[in-house]
Amino acid sequence: MPSTANAAIDRSRAPKDHGLKDTAVPDSSPAIDAAHPIDGLRAASSIPESLATELAAEHYGLPVTVRRLDSERDQNFRLRAPDGREYVLKIANPTEDRAVTNLQTEALVHLAAADPGLPVPRIFPASNGATELEVGFDDGSTRIVRLLSFLAGTPFHTVESSAALRRDLGQCAARMTRGLRDFRHPGANHKLLWDLQHAAELRPLIDAVPADRRTLVERTLDRFETHALPVLSGLPKQPLHNDLNPHNIVVDSANSERIAGIIDFGDMTSTARVVDLAVTAAYQVVDGSDPLAPACDMIAAYDAVTPLEPIEFEILFDLIATRMVMTIVISSWRAIRYPGNRDYILRNNPAAWGRLQRIAGIPRAQARQQIQSACNSE
Repeated sequence: MPSTANAAIDRSRAPKDHGLKDTAVPDSSPAIDAAHPIDGLRAASSIPESLATELAAEHYGLPVTVRRLDSERDQNFRLRAPDGREYVLKIANPTEDRAVTNLQTEALVHLAAADPGLPVPRIFPASNGATELEVGFDDGSTRIVRLLSFLAGTPFHTVESSAALRRDLGQCAARMTRGLRDFRHPGANHKLLWDLQHAAELRPLIDAVPADRRTLVERTLDRFETHALPVLSGLPKQPLHNDLNPHNIVVDSANSERIAGIIDFGDMTSTARVVDLAVTAAYQVVDGSDPLAPACDMIAAYDAVTPLEPIEFEILFDLIATRMVMTIVISSWRAIRYPGNRDYILRNNPAAWGRLQRIAGIPRAQARQQIQSACNSE
């Protein structure tokens, strides 16, 4: 059970006889280390839409239509009530540490108070007032169920980006960092391999990457260990979203220069503050003559709200490249182990490889100067 003084928890049983199905058995390729800590959250039995409908009615008093949403670890459903309001029913992976699940819940509650205008999901309590329900299912699992607001709009990865949109993204990311600065939670210090500070631990998984890509991946990790890793532990640290990729960002359908939502706090952890900026910037690099320019739009807007320290400027480019490597290695590894969810897992992989190739020839000093100059002119 999560350790928290704020989130009420109710233990319930899910309605029976819904035939939960097991997921496919992961591939047992000899190149893959099955005991690696990255595999801490295994795919769980699927929850049918009919059961999500019953949970919404029983615990939230909502008669709804239901549509399943893609997810790598949890079970998520988009709900639509008769009055047109929409929600997301999140059913957490049963193997996730309860304190980590509660970390996500409490972070959203905290942000709603710290920055009410920030476009992140809001938590809706159940009929009994609980923000989290601990529900038992017929497969023997117990899972945390939550109801969140649905943030309507257009996925960032499907829109044509602009400097104005990237600046708004930078401002929203910085506001989120600022809003979480004084947030404290016992689950925030859990170890997550998606945390950039642990990037060197990816080396045993590099065999999952196509052979012709491994040299650049290894060279990037070498640079990370030389320049960034020695100083990360001394940088300002706090809880962060840690996964602002374009699939977790929603753009306003009526105003393509405005961010309408930041979703999926599932990779949240406490780490060096600059990590969130590096993660976000890694997805704003483009395949063009000036690949860093779009990322600099976002970085400068972030810096205007939450100023960077000199050492953060010094290693930001290294962290951006390392995040690309993490995307390539982790997704390649998980796609082999979970072939049934391969397309979803690999959704960011090809673009990450293309961006890494594009910035590989940029000298560190040149990249730092470009980033610094963009921030000085903002």
